[in-house]
Amino acid sequence: MNSNTRGYSMRQKTLFYIGFCILLLLTILFSGNLITDGALRVNFIDKNLQPSFNHIFGTDWFGRDMFLRTLKGLSLSIIIGALSTIGSGLIAIMMGTAAAIGGKRIDFIINWLIDVVMGVPMLIFLILISFSFGKGPQGIIIGMILTHWTYLARVIRAEVLQMKFSQYVIASRSVGKSNGYIVRHHILPHVYPQFLVGLILMFPHTILHEASLTFLGFGLSPHQPGIGVILSESLNYLSTGQWWIALMPGLSLLVIVRLFDLLGESIQALYNPYKAHE
Repeated sequence: MNSNTRGYSMRQKTLFYIGFCILLLLTILFSGNLITDGALRVNFIDKNLQPSFNHIFGTDWFGRDMFLRTLKGLSLSIIIGALSTIGSGLIAIMMGTAAAIGGKRIDFIINWLIDVVMGVPMLIFLILISFSFGKGPQGIIIGMILTHWTYLARVIRAEVLQMKFSQYVIASRSVGKSNGYIVRHHILPHVYPQFLVGLILMFPHTILHEASLTFLGFGLSPHQPGIGVILSESLNYLSTGQWWIALMPGLSLLVIVRLFDLLGESIQALYNPYKAHE
């Protein structure tokens, strides 16, 4: 297969992943928001049913349909993950750009801050921040915004440092263009692919960390829908043989995470010629 054919195949594969991921996210979001509390009401007649055509994910100890609970939980996780990813991405691009063009002192301060954040175990840092802000969705979002920006900031810093000494940036400086003009017209368009890939790869991590925090009791309230809440509750019933209560929601979460990992890798390979020919 020649390079042109391989590149076309990679583009087709990436476009397929993008379309499928967008469709899946929109389907989960709309379906989750359409599910009312009445659809999740207690029904002891149908409690503890294994997966079947009527209840493809089975039912729990209260007779609630696990497929509907999973959709509701995933929709909330996606919203939290998206808000956290956008917030972290904005911090990353500001910090990375400032470190690269702001001089040695600013570069030192930002790199020191990155080392501090990355030096603390992620989950412990998330627990402390989430607990400080009252847990719940707002605590989770703030915690992930303040902890997930570091790696992407370093990637952007490295890209901006390369751009800083490129011919057209030097030419812009020679004719008196400001740093703001150079960043808007030369640097940001160049780092956009890396920024996009970083956001896509960050998104599944925020979803997993939200579920982990909730599972440990430092995230969503037990009265709120969430995959972490479902998994935490299911531990009390695994010993009785109700495997589907934990397996089906957990598997759904892993499928979403893996799908976006593949999407990020495909886009990264599309923009990186070395990866595209591996």
